[in-house]
Amino acid sequence: MSENSTPTTPRCEYTYAFLIIRLWLGLRAVLAGLEKFESKGNYSFVGYYENMKRMATGITGASFLPLWSTKLFAASIGYILITLGVALLVGFKTRCTLFFMGLTYVALSFGLMAVQESDGVAWLGMHVALVAGGLVLVQHNRYTLSRG
Repeated sequence: MSENSTPTTPRCEYTYAFLIIRLWLGLRAVLAGLEKFESKGNYSFVGYYENMKRMATGITGASFLPLWSTKLFAASIGYILITLGVALLVGFKTRCTLFFMGLTYVALSFGLMAVQESDGVAWLGMHVALVAGGLVLVQHNRYTLSRG
């Protein structure tokens, strides 16, 4: 072994950086998903479907997207966010979870691009950047429920 070789032990700051990104993205997704169930201070499935119907109709009215596609997306987005957030928090198939979370944020960004909501697109762009950073650092994932 030469004197110029790099150490093979993993650096803990990368592990901590990944853990912080993972916790932030997981909590953000769970809370964003739960927020969709809120209506007038109460959380319910009825409130969720009312909110999502209103969202789908608004997006269709302000864009070229057909109502059937916005309804389908809106009906599932809360559940998707909660599922991905919990999976990321517990470390279940972290690489796959990050990938699908990134795709979810790209899809949400597309909807906001279609209605020309630049501030929301920029906000979601930061989420996409954090997911990309997480995918780069996922090799340093030590605290996990399953590998992958």
